Amino acid sequence: MSYLEALRMQQEAVILEADDIDFKQYLDETEPQRKVKEKSHYEKQVIQYFEGSLINKGSHVPWDVNGFKIGLRPSEVSVWAGINGHGKSLLIGQVVLELIKQGQKCLIASFEMKPEITLARMARQALGTKIPTVESLEKFNAWKKNHLYLLEHHGMIEIDTILGVCHYASKVLGVQHIVIDSLMKCVKGEDDYNGQKDFVNALCGIALQTGMHIHLIHHVRKGSDEKHLAGKFDLKGSGSVSDQVDNVFIIWRNKEKALERQTNGVVDETIPDALLSCEKQRNGEWEGRIPLWFHGDSQQYLEVVRGQIRHYV
Repeated sequence: MSYLEALRMQQEAVILEADDIDFKQYLDETEPQRKVKEKSHYEKQVIQYFEGSLINKGSHVPWDVNGFKIGLRPSEVSVWAGINGHGKSLLIGQVVLELIKQGQKCLIASFEMKPEITLARMARQALGTKIPTVESLEKFNAWKKNHLYLLEHHGMIEIDTILGVCHYASKVLGVQHIVIDSLMKCVKGEDDYNGQKDFVNALCGIALQTGMHIHLIHHVRKGSDEKHLAGKFDLKGSGSVSDQVDNVFIIWRNKEKALERQTNGVVDETIPDALLSCEKQRNGEWEGRIPLWFHGDSQQYLEVVRGQIRHYV
């Protein structure tokens, strides 16, 4: 039995079949009610802001455990973008593991990858090994049970369906973070700027209504090469995508270093394997780049050279 088959047989994560549930019945929310209130109404929130409370910081990413730089707050939408093949989905998998560790319930809606492949990669990251044993996979599946859900749907998906999934995940499952991979599988055509604008606007409304944090995977435009880190103005499609969301993160993989390692076997390890760039953080004060080093066996990104790999299970 292969380890993928064992994972599939043993896995406890709930997989939602897009054809089995009428998600559209959950698409009944109206716009958030607009209210005018006197400043004293927000006294507690303002005090919490300056105290650096968790309400303001939100959840943290694996490479900033104190939340000094990046916060994944309730009711926000984040775009995670990068060039094809630069590890967006892999990095997001590690972020989701960190969120689950913090007690957050998550749903991954990937329209380009089968759930068992997503889980297999996350199992490697969680267990810190290239080929987990069946026993360790059973521990992975028992870890934080009912904290990870996956939507099984391949290819394009109707906008109303994915919006319904968001409401269903919040109302029925109590999900606090949902990953949508990717925008281009929800809106037909890279040049459908109005469609992209309306879809992202709808996601922002759902985030406000439900309190969920929505993570939207996106792509950047092709440049002359892969040597340079893209910015928020390089996102494919409508410029309104980066304008509307709360946070924009760009993932960049050092392909030159990877090729040199493959060719020569020796590289300068002080040079990072990847960069995570925070291009926008509406409700935070930090923008900048976090250098990352890739650990092949565990598929983890580490924040320091030869850093300690994490064992989530």
